Amino acid sequence: GCSLCMGNQAQIKEGSTCISTSTRNFPNRLGKNTNVFLGSAELTAVASKLGKLPTPAEYLAEIGVITKDADKIYKYMNFNQIEEYVETAKEVKAA
Repeated sequence: GCSLCMGNQAQIKEGSTCISTSTRNFPNRLGKNTNVFLGSAELTAVASKLGKLPTPAEYLAEIGVITKDADKIYKYMNFNQIEEYVETAKEVKAA
């Protein structure tokens, strides 16, 4: 889970293990006596699919589906490289 719910009002079952996309963790934040691993969205998705933390080989095999389109997927993290965004941003006036 992400930090919007997990660690605030939601927690996992006592004594269980999970992977989270949260940016932080500390003892008992996500649940009492739990094992929590923090990971990227991609790693967390692969772990969810496999039901366990993947080996490096398992991760690379699963992530290969998006690797071929990485230039299209990850460009949206670089707004300054998206022509439509850059053009719209030029029209914005500071208040």
